[in-house]
Amino acid sequence: TRLRTEDMLPICPKLDQVGYWSLEAWGGATFDACVRFLKEDPWERLRKLRRALPNTRINMLLRGQNLLGYRHYADDVVREFVRKAADNGVDVFRVFDAMNDTRNLRVSF
Repeated sequence: TRLRTEDMLPICPKLDQVGYWSLEAWGGATFDACVRFLKEDPWERLRKLRRALPNTRINMLLRGQNLLGYRHYADDVVREFVRKAADNGVDVFRVFDAMNDTRNLRVSF
């Protein structure tokens, strides 16, 4: 989770050629680590990875109504976050709720 973007980018062309169905490259702790420990913009990381992996889907792990954190966010915030993540390069959203409460998953879809 603390690998710098500049250290990821050199291997991306090889990863893109392998033919993986997708690479999990964003979400959860990676977002927090970018901001808190690496002092990087996680959105810029996503855009750079998207450009570096043109043939590979990027997926992310999303904590349902909690998005990337540990608090509950309003429906409109969740919808807008998912829209922005998709616009910036996420192709596949793997969504879960720590309490297995399906109500917290609905808005993410």
